[in-house]
Amino acid sequence: MEKKLKGLETRFRDIEDELSKPETMSNQNKFRELSREHSQLSPVIAKYAEYKKCRTELADSSELVKEETDPEMKEMLQSEIEGLEEKNAELEDELMIMLLPKDPNSGKDIIMEIRAGTGGDEAALFAADLFRMYTRYAETKGWKAEILEAAENDVGGYKEIIFSLRSEDVYDSLKFESGVHRVQRVPETESGGRIHTSAVTVAVLAEAEENEIEIDPNELRIDVYRSSGHGGQSVNTTDSAVRITHIPTGMVVTCQDEKSQHKNKAKALRVLKARLLEQEMNERMAKESQLRKSMVGSGDRSERIRTYNYPQSRVTDHRIGLTLYSLESIMEGNVDEIVEALKKAEVESLLQSVSKE
Repeated sequence: MEKKLKGLETRFRDIEDELSKPETMSNQNKFRELSREHSQLSPVIAKYAEYKKCRTELADSSELVKEETDPEMKEMLQSEIEGLEEKNAELEDELMIMLLPKDPNSGKDIIMEIRAGTGGDEAALFAADLFRMYTRYAETKGWKAEILEAAENDVGGYKEIIFSLRSEDVYDSLKFESGVHRVQRVPETESGGRIHTSAVTVAVLAEAEENEIEIDPNELRIDVYRSSGHGGQSVNTTDSAVRITHIPTGMVVTCQDEKSQHKNKAKALRVLKARLLEQEMNERMAKESQLRKSMVGSGDRSERIRTYNYPQSRVTDHRIGLTLYSLESIMEGNVDEIVEALKKAEVESLLQSVSKE
């Protein structure tokens, strides 16, 4: 650990030198990348400085206690040593966690896709409930939300809704939301009071940064057409909707949320790049060590990850065995307890993997 920390300290100083150079400041891409790395390393270096200071104080006190002849002073120094040893152990544990392999998408903005699955109108209504839950949560965190595409149904739900959330910590907070979310409740249209089970699929995509995913324009087929569904007066009268097909992969992205064809094309390209980045990351992970795969759940969209039981006011995350009886509060966006439990489970899983290597 000490060797790795010294290496990171050297790298941190090198980055600071690079950031102060005029040629770096004039290169926005390089400056942005180095600034992000500096920001990520900064808390580690600060903790390492605290750790080194604690070790120095511990060594000094250990030497003093050997030379001290006064019993009262000796006892005082011994008590101080015990406190420093305890602090030293805590700092070591904290540094170990900070040195765990970072997710390559950490710090990125995200695009979330919510789609109604089995359950018809009830699934679409729950898709709208989840969208509201996530955007309420985003509001409490100060994250910026933007709808990229929405397909509503006739009862006020969403067959599909795609939106972005922007913040440095949004990916780390919501990356475990990918998967099948199951709801158990009595639909408003159910006269017999029977509980129905419906499902909604959530996908969390890290948004590709500039130049991270290169798309050859010749590999795109772009179709424009007249928008349909809800919208302003001009939405249905101009060919503003855009459908982009990525020919090599067959991926298709549509966007008609904006009145401007140009804006719809830009939004569709953002979604396409995020999906291509996800595909690239999945292929890379399949080739990497078990350590990289030791996340909570697989991130597979077909994996059932959580159940929302309305009659019992219960939310259960099946991956970590967490059950909370505060469904109403959670649906209002108070999901921190779930998010923190998933983060903790990931750290524990990674620590176990590291100890086995």
